[in-house]
Amino acid sequence: MSEHHINHTIEKLKAVHAFRELPEPQLAWLLTKSKVVTYLAGDKIFNKNTPFTNMRVVLEGTIAISLEQKGHYREIARIEAGEITGILPYSRADRHVGAGVAAKPTVILELHKEHFPEMIQFHHELVEALVHNMISRVREYSQIRHHDEKLLSLGKLSAGLAHELNNPSSAMIRSARELKKNVRTAPSAVLRIVSAGLSAQQMKAVNALLLAKIEQQHASESMSLMQKTAQIDEMADWLESHGLEDGYGIAETLFECQFTVAELVALLDTISEDHVAAVVGWMNDVLTSEKLVQDIDDAAARIADLVNAVKTYTHLDKAPDKQPTEIRQGLTSTLTMLNHKLKSKNIQVELNVPDEVPGIHAFIGELNQVWTNIIDNAIDAMDKDGKLEITAARDGESVLVTIADNGCGISEEHQAHIFDPFFTTKSVGEGTGLGLDIVHKIVQHHNGYIKVSSRPGRTEFRISLPIK
Repeated sequence: MSEHHINHTIEKLKAVHAFRELPEPQLAWLLTKSKVVTYLAGDKIFNKNTPFTNMRVVLEGTIAISLEQKGHYREIARIEAGEITGILPYSRADRHVGAGVAAKPTVILELHKEHFPEMIQFHHELVEALVHNMISRVREYSQIRHHDEKLLSLGKLSAGLAHELNNPSSAMIRSARELKKNVRTAPSAVLRIVSAGLSAQQMKAVNALLLAKIEQQHASESMSLMQKTAQIDEMADWLESHGLEDGYGIAETLFECQFTVAELVALLDTISEDHVAAVVGWMNDVLTSEKLVQDIDDAAARIADLVNAVKTYTHLDKAPDKQPTEIRQGLTSTLTMLNHKLKSKNIQVELNVPDEVPGIHAFIGELNQVWTNIIDNAIDAMDKDGKLEITAARDGESVLVTIADNGCGISEEHQAHIFDPFFTTKSVGEGTGLGLDIVHKIVQHHNGYIKVSSRPGRTEFRISLPIK
């Protein structure tokens, strides 16, 4: 390498933020021990899971870093000119977690790790600069993976929420269409009852019976299916014998509003048999409309509950500092967000948070991420018809939350590493290994602790959080 080229490259090294204050002899040593490699756009610089061998200083161009998920690569970061990547002195990393590709023509200075002992012994300022760079890199990468885990959680919750919203929204659309049909037939029903020539006294009695039934609860759920079917069949036979063509359909509506055959027979004390078809047909129209309106109201309330759960879960419109919060509220909103996943496995949930459990001061959005990760992992660990137990109790000046499942359990070997970054017991492509590491950091951020105990059929996470 010519003296001019060496001086030119040293000037480029001085432009690197980490090297700005370094003595020129140390930069010259770095240059003489390194090699400068030029990559064309699209060239592979390193592959996922390959061992770290070089420190790399990007002099020109850009390295695109990608992670593989289910056979597809997703770009997660870019290393630009003036930045340092690869292995550094004192780094414990041993393999690349992603693949690196030149996003455009790129020039990189590469120093093999075999030169690190000499660097550590004789070039202290250079080592210090690289260690500071490593600390900054770890901090930045932690923020990236924290954000990445949030996006993964959001993706899971969004999918479940879409299913949860689909049911009530579909019910509203279906009921609204049926109500529209029913409203169109209402004038005919009114015309028939007017044509029947009922007196004001008769109409008053029929109307009173109808309003009383509207106010009543629906048919008893304790009645067996066989009993319900028998009563509806009996009512349908009576209605058809009195001139109503759709006896069974009308009987189902009347039965749901707790009409009995005896009450229909008693109606004959008020009206004549000639009036039964017109009166009961009109009552059926009114009750059907009432039921459809109630269905729409129930569906709208369910959607409102889901929206409120989302607002509570994400802690919208609140300051980004510690806020008073109730443990039960956070757990309930998280269970609502994960309800589709719970239902898909028919998992029984037991939530026991007594009223005497005090509220705590917490970063509410972070705390909900703790509940989400642990409960989501518990669901994954359980087979169908599993059981999830969540309890909370005061423990001195803290609140202790226990989340237990009857899934497959975690081996003792894995328990020792369960909170390590990138450690996962799930199959390749199913887990990032970031969730419980972030959970651990969030709990520590709250000055609390998290512990796990597990055996086949019982895994228990205990999270202790200070009240203040």
